[in-house]
Amino acid sequence: MKTDYPGTPQERDRWILDHRPARNAVDPQRAYATLVEEERSESGEIVEVATIFLTNRECPWRCLMCDLWKNTLPGPTPPGAILAQLDAALSWLAARRPAPRFIKLYNSGSFFDPRAIPPADHAPIAERLRDFERVIVECHPSLIGDSTLRFRDRLQGRLEVAMGLETAHPDVLAKLNKRMTLDDFAQAAARLRQEAIGLRAFVLVKPPFLDEAEGRWWCERSIDFAMNCHASVIVLIPTRAGNGALEALAGSGHFAPPRLATLEAVLDYGIRLGRSRVFADLWDLNVFSRCGACFDRRQSRLRRLNLAQQMETPIHCDACAER
Repeated sequence: MKTDYPGTPQERDRWILDHRPARNAVDPQRAYATLVEEERSESGEIVEVATIFLTNRECPWRCLMCDLWKNTLPGPTPPGAILAQLDAALSWLAARRPAPRFIKLYNSGSFFDPRAIPPADHAPIAERLRDFERVIVECHPSLIGDSTLRFRDRLQGRLEVAMGLETAHPDVLAKLNKRMTLDDFAQAAARLRQEAIGLRAFVLVKPPFLDEAEGRWWCERSIDFAMNCHASVIVLIPTRAGNGALEALAGSGHFAPPRLATLEAVLDYGIRLGRSRVFADLWDLNVFSRCGACFDRRQSRLRRLNLAQQMETPIHCDACAER
């Protein structure tokens, strides 16, 4: 089936921007969300992890599947704005007992993009995070460098960097417009490992241009690739519509969200390998379910798998015949 999706990165940028809905109104002095979730740590302990979703300038890459730009600023982040956001979010977290020991600073792009997180703010950010055992930030592989090492050295706890691998399918990766190759990811991962910085990899479940069977097979290969890059955590993210571009591809038959059974199967695959912790992203999970009779049980099973990292018998549903 034909699609009007362009063949060059510059044309893809324009096409993706042309299909966007409106950006949300955000305050540069406030993080747009803060939450606390449970996660299994390297030691096997279940820990509380705080996540602060920072408000900053939009990522310079126009990835086909991304909707994170909706909560970003149209221009560079003002100096000191991130510190104000952190102060408010950390004040809210301080009321929790016990206080979370792990923290994620997610910023809808790259922490080491100087126009997103001003480098002059790195030292005071690190000072504010002195009580956390682990600090997790996200970054595009091309921006892993000296600023990453300097920030690591400022922290009291250990640094972990989350990078979007997305898919090990080289042609689909190019079409995602992420402007990186598998070699780029592997080289950045090797640099992190050499510098004793943890790696967390994001992997898409059924990205555009793949059918259900291909999506499952390539997700498993992506898990293999991330494990070979020594990712200690792999997060499986079902590819969601909602950014305009994916709706356009869906209209031409080149995208459909994955079935819940596909997410279950690839999570089972990753856990069975036992080489890394593999988590399923459960946000808005109901949009991937076709059956109200079994959804609650299947969602609960995925939550247990995330925390236990041990296999359970898949749930069979007579109503929908999934799994």
